[in-house]
Amino acid sequence: MLYTIAPSPLGDLLIAGPRPGTLASVTVPGQRGGARVGPDWRRDDAAFAAAVRQFEAYFAGEPKEFDVALAPAGTPFRQRVWQALDLVGYGSTVTYGELATLAGLSPRAVRAVGGAVGANPLSVIRPCHRVIGANGSLTGYAGGLDRKRHLLALEGALLAA
Repeated sequence: MLYTIAPSPLGDLLIAGPRPGTLASVTVPGQRGGARVGPDWRRDDAAFAAAVRQFEAYFAGEPKEFDVALAPAGTPFRQRVWQALDLVGYGSTVTYGELATLAGLSPRAVRAVGGAVGANPLSVIRPCHRVIGANGSLTGYAGGLDRKRHLLALEGALLAA
């Protein structure tokens, strides 16, 4: 696995993937269930330079989608939910029930959908921070609710961080 470290307002991002330009994970410091550098990992800053530039633009407030190859490991169910996350646009939010519907699932599958969202290995890129509780509350973010607030405020989905 190749990796790089990129500074961000959320802390140093650990960006990793199986080959140059292809991301399998993006982890913030202390992220619950996040990736950790393994003994066979090799740091290669050039391999993810384009992704780092896109993160810099995103954190500078440029509302754009990420354009990087993705290779996250996950069950077919999780992949389905993660692909539905890709449909949630910059500056918008959805509830877990709405995300279930976007994934072609019953809105009653919210617990299973919440589990898949919580296991998202591509923090920020796959926008799990845009998923909120049915009552509008900011619930469950593996990187911490302060980071979720920061990201939603950056995107204009919250009034203040």
